[in-house]
Amino acid sequence: MSYDPHEVVGIAIDAGHAIMAVYDSSEGIEVQNKDDDSPLTKADITAHDAIIRGLQSIDPNTPIVSEEGRIGNPGETETSWLVDPLDGTKEFIKRNGMFTVNIAHMRRHGDRWTPTFGVVHAPDAKTTWFGGQKTPASLITDATKTTISVNSRPKAPIQLVASGSHRAARDERFAEQIGSHDLVRMGSSLKACAVADGTADLYPRFGPTSCWDIAAAHAVVEAAGGFVLDPTGQRLDYDLVEDVLNPHFLVTCSTQWNEIWAQNQD
Repeated sequence: MSYDPHEVVGIAIDAGHAIMAVYDSSEGIEVQNKDDDSPLTKADITAHDAIIRGLQSIDPNTPIVSEEGRIGNPGETETSWLVDPLDGTKEFIKRNGMFTVNIAHMRRHGDRWTPTFGVVHAPDAKTTWFGGQKTPASLITDATKTTISVNSRPKAPIQLVASGSHRAARDERFAEQIGSHDLVRMGSSLKACAVADGTADLYPRFGPTSCWDIAAAHAVVEAAGGFVLDPTGQRLDYDLVEDVLNPHFLVTCSTQWNEIWAQNQD
């Protein structure tokens, strides 16, 4: 391992401080639109800069793919960092607290990538989830670290988590098919982290996402004993170079809903 996981956690928390400096400012939040019409704020940029500095200081030879820019060429290496400096920019603009910092360490398999370690930090809640193949899934809150795991025996009503900003007919159909459930809406990678720590059982995502939106939480979910599945029910993998968009995916504590998931891939 070319890095100390706890140093990466520290980098995510430092980026969170940069975000909160903008969030708590009396100047208001200035919003620009990127080429794809998604919003961009000063917090996105300051968090990106903080993460780049931090990762280059601890692991200078590994490329970094960030939503806000790229350092190095991941096509020429076996590993890469994958970063979303501010996941949930729309939630940040709404000032509802449901935004995160995502940092994932990725390993290449041919032209596809899988996460080996991830950190998701929620700056407003001062809560951090992290874990990976060699790092137990953990939760830090109020300066206390605890080991976490998915809910291994989910019972009705199933705890279903869904996006607060993206919801369509297919989401409603899937929810109806799983039977009795409680629906909780939230933003950013908090949804997948809720599955990782056992707060929720299931997070289906039919809306558009990019690799940096979910890879960090993916690592935490798997470290906690859960699954992140593609439309065919196989482990989700990623493209960091040509097409950063993800297919639909399912974050789950159990494989018991795989058949229902498959039925909704029309």
